[in-house]
Amino acid sequence: MPEDPGFVQSDTPEARRYNRVRRWLGIADFVIGFLFLIVLLATGWSGWLRDLAYRWGFQNYSLSVFMYLLFLLLISKVIGIGLDYYGFRLERGFKLSTQRFRSWAWDEVKGFLVGLVMGGIVVELLYFTIRQWPQHWWLLAWAFFMGLFVLLAQVAPIILFPIFYKFEPLEDEELRRRLVVLGERAGTRVRGVYRWRLSEKSKKANAALTGLGATRRIILADTLLDNYTPDEIEAVLAHELGHHVHRHILKSIFVQAGITLVGFWAADWVLHYAVDHHMFEQLSDFANLPLLVLVSIVLSLVLMPALNAYSRFNERQADRYAFESIASVDPFISSMNKLAEQNLAERTPSPWVEWLFHSHPSISRRLAAAEAWGKLHSNL
Repeated sequence: MPEDPGFVQSDTPEARRYNRVRRWLGIADFVIGFLFLIVLLATGWSGWLRDLAYRWGFQNYSLSVFMYLLFLLLISKVIGIGLDYYGFRLERGFKLSTQRFRSWAWDEVKGFLVGLVMGGIVVELLYFTIRQWPQHWWLLAWAFFMGLFVLLAQVAPIILFPIFYKFEPLEDEELRRRLVVLGERAGTRVRGVYRWRLSEKSKKANAALTGLGATRRIILADTLLDNYTPDEIEAVLAHELGHHVHRHILKSIFVQAGITLVGFWAADWVLHYAVDHHMFEQLSDFANLPLLVLVSIVLSLVLMPALNAYSRFNERQADRYAFESIASVDPFISSMNKLAEQNLAERTPSPWVEWLFHSHPSISRRLAAAEAWGKLHSNL
């Protein structure tokens, strides 16, 4: 007899061990980064880096800001490279990665350079507004940041993603047509369907609806295309289209705008407090950048459970749309089980792990919802 697609398997010891190590790796990375910022501020090393940046920047303020950021990122990379390499070895050890060391190292270099360019733009705009409009800098910086956020979402598929992965138009015309029709039924015009050559680096499978407006496109990992049926691929994409139907991207932008506004207001208050207590001579002293980053980290940490809960709510809505859009929930169920096995995902994490760390409902909950939907509508 064929295996019931709704059968929820228990987590293997390997999957539990992999996810447990990944969580601790993430926690260790967070703690090291947090302590690094504290040490910079508590010891006065941030001021020393600022003075060094001025010397290397020929006493030019804008160039010195960039040099300071460069020093900060270089030190952070050196401190964190051990954990980064351990993460690379972890994926290799669990046979989830096909990437060689040279390719991984080159990705690390590219990631650093991309981070430097993007961080440079943000930090230069930030301190430009602080210097020019010290009373209302946080409002202007917030507006600049949100503009960059939306712009990045639009250009990422055509500028950033190709830096790390190769994409090519999907050759399967029947599947392409089927997915485009699915997108049209969801009310979105897809500009293209692309094969994402993920197998060059990973054995995991994934798919996404990326971009905004003219850059809206479907990307399907070759590890998905080669191992899943058209019905299963359609089910996976139907979930992604559910985010579009429920306007989750737009809603998330508004949520991000509200949180970012509070963050910039808090940063302004903290900077004034620091200046008043003689930690820095003025607001535009870029040695206070670690303090601004700390404000952002603390706010993100406090809001993380609530934001994850909101994300899980959105994911449940997207699943519900997928159930409504496909002929049967069986392909959704089978694709979830296959993804869990292929990606070594935890099907049944402990409640506190799901509450604190997961932006998606557990696979067991998603499968239970799909089965309940299937039973209900099979009886109608």
